[in-house]
Amino acid sequence: MSETLAKYIPEYAVKPVFDLIVANQVHLKIVNERQTRHGDYRRGPNGKHEITVNASLNKYRFMITLIHEIAHLVAFEKFGRNIKPHGNEWKYTFQRLMVPFIRPEIFPSQILPLLARHFKNPSASSDTDTTLSLALKQFDADNDKNYVFEIPFGSVFRIKNGKVFKKLAVRTKRFECIEISSGKTYLFNPNAEVELMS
Repeated sequence: MSETLAKYIPEYAVKPVFDLIVANQVHLKIVNERQTRHGDYRRGPNGKHEITVNASLNKYRFMITLIHEIAHLVAFEKFGRNIKPHGNEWKYTFQRLMVPFIRPEIFPSQILPLLARHFKNPSASSDTDTTLSLALKQFDADNDKNYVFEIPFGSVFRIKNGKVFKKLAVRTKRFECIEISSGKTYLFNPNAEVELMS
């Protein structure tokens, strides 16, 4: 298992992450990419703790996702099953599990201050922290993506589900775009991945 982990997370994190997996009796499945999530945790019908993480993630995002999901398991075990999935108990647990990994041997120096800031109050998804999300995306294998914040106003673009939009305006932190087929207005996070159409 630790040899497999070494393919997906930074070298200096392999042993401590492997120890966390063993200590919490996690059955880890590395799966093909799902559009809607990076990973998930559930307790199987046999009582086993099952965590899945997308194989397509870069090693830094994979690691954050794996610790995120282990934090669900640990928080449920410690505080009971009635807590909110991303409530204070989970945030506290995620911080406690993640902080020992926020080190220069594990993460690139340009990401460390962003991680430190994010983990003062971690959100349900690192994607909602635009600065951290964009910094992590620099390490993706497929780095020729466009983001909604960088395309010109008036541009027409497609998202993963095939819907086509036109970028109209900026509203505080998000971008107002109109769906071409329905005329409905949507707000996009700056780091939303889009395919620019000519």
